[in-house]
Amino acid sequence: MGLGLGAVALATSSGAAISVAQTAKQPFPREENRLPELSTFNKYGDELETSLLLRTSPIAVKMLEKEADIPKEAFRPKRDGGYHIAQCQAFGMSRREGKTVAMLKEDHWCPTALMAYGMVEKPASMASWAESFMSFEVGKYIGVLTAPLKNATFMPDVVLIYLNPAQLRGLVLPMTFGGDPSQVITHLFLPSCGHAVVDPMKTRKYCVVLPDPGEYQRALAAEDEMIFAVPREKMEGLMAGLKGMGRIYSHRDQYMSMHPDFEQPQFYKDLFKSWGLDSE
Repeated sequence: MGLGLGAVALATSSGAAISVAQTAKQPFPREENRLPELSTFNKYGDELETSLLLRTSPIAVKMLEKEADIPKEAFRPKRDGGYHIAQCQAFGMSRREGKTVAMLKEDHWCPTALMAYGMVEKPASMASWAESFMSFEVGKYIGVLTAPLKNATFMPDVVLIYLNPAQLRGLVLPMTFGGDPSQVITHLFLPSCGHAVVDPMKTRKYCVVLPDPGEYQRALAAEDEMIFAVPREKMEGLMAGLKGMGRIYSHRDQYMSMHPDFEQPQFYKDLFKSWGLDSE
């Protein structure tokens, strides 16, 4: 009964060869101090794109403590382009154009990322015009580095996956089996650039984030896109769940049909009979 109605129904209707009951007993890999190699993270980027049919690349995000950590190939907007951009636009350049982008204080053109990442102090007046949001300690980081996960040359602190609700379902529902759904938190308010990076790094939890109006207007986030943010130590478990149970929940293997009196899984029939309701 702990599997949930939808879990058993989907497993039955999809015709998946995996036994739901057996899979439920297999825990996700434990989070350990040992992290996969960078090449494994690059492979994760490729696998996520192909298995979920993502429109854009997952993003590797690293908070920078010193300028020496910036790779030579990184684009720095003010130095290399002579202009400023918002952090959400840097995310867009990495996921759509495949660029490695380093954003230091002087590159930013939107105040929220500067405050969330601890590059500046929050003004005392902020409470009158913005919701409170989690931030890094002021001065801890000098910038933020982003690149497509599949070819990043650095270890990410967080991985950002832009996806639609069907793709998100394929990632998070396998956590029902051997994972821990309480490890997923949701942020529906501003700023998405802060919640998608600061919150997973501080809480060590997965975060589902709604792109904010600025990201929609200026960074071209699609109307059906959400952000799934993953702390780096959780990537191995996420990928294990996707490989083990992802096909059962994947939009690739679900076919729409809207018929009355559809064929019920046996689990449904047993429940309906116990309630004295029709099941045939």
